[in-house]
Amino acid sequence: MKTGGRRCAGPLKAKMNRGDIGKAVGKLAGAKSLLVITGAGISAESGIPTFRGSDGLWNNHRAEDLATPSAFERDPAVVWQWYDWRRGIIAKAMPNPGHLAIKDLEGMFGHFLLITQNVDGLHERSGIRNIIEIHGNLWRVRCVRDGRGSMLMDVPLKEVPPRCACGALLRPDVVWFGESIPGEALRRSFQALEACDVLLVVGTSGVVYPVASFPEEVKGNGGFVIEINMEETPITRAADVSLFGRSGDILPEIVKELKKSR
Repeated sequence: MKTGGRRCAGPLKAKMNRGDIGKAVGKLAGAKSLLVITGAGISAESGIPTFRGSDGLWNNHRAEDLATPSAFERDPAVVWQWYDWRRGIIAKAMPNPGHLAIKDLEGMFGHFLLITQNVDGLHERSGIRNIIEIHGNLWRVRCVRDGRGSMLMDVPLKEVPPRCACGALLRPDVVWFGESIPGEALRRSFQALEACDVLLVVGTSGVVYPVASFPEEVKGNGGFVIEINMEETPITRAADVSLFGRSGDILPEIVKELKKSR
């Protein structure tokens, strides 16, 4: 998982307006294939701390220093204590109106795919079926000996660090800094990028690659890009429409207007 790009300074003063909503809905109404990308912003509205900034600090450790293969090799217990803390927060969270609106959108398009950068599993809990968890899922674990994956739902963990039945360590089945995104996930993602008429980008910082490059890919293929975020991001420059505010407010409004147009 690589990072790059540059954050734009400060939130935009301009807010969503009816014209912006109308333009977005008009394009969605005529679309045959919809691709949605979500980032930490949508989960923040469910009370889940974001990965970056002050929210990413835990016991004086930066998240970027814990989510690495070398950190796990050096001290798997500390890494798992951090994940145990995160899992405890996420277990209490619920899908918010933004998650539920995306689920509604899935039912409105014959060709729909959600690519999420989030590892919290909230989209799955909303009932989404067509999803790529491009950075993995922290409720899944993987044996470091044979790579076998399974779900581990204990909150709190019964053992830190947890171990496989074979005795080897388990690790979170997520993509850490310095690791590559699984090839199948990338293949499906780029296939969807080529096919989509409209890309809806929700709550992502636009600095984590390769997902940060996806809006430009869609634009290059002649697609339409709609951004929803609390503030301006590097994606704003590529977006045809940018709607600034809470996704839990904007997405239900889009769904409501889209249903009227059909």
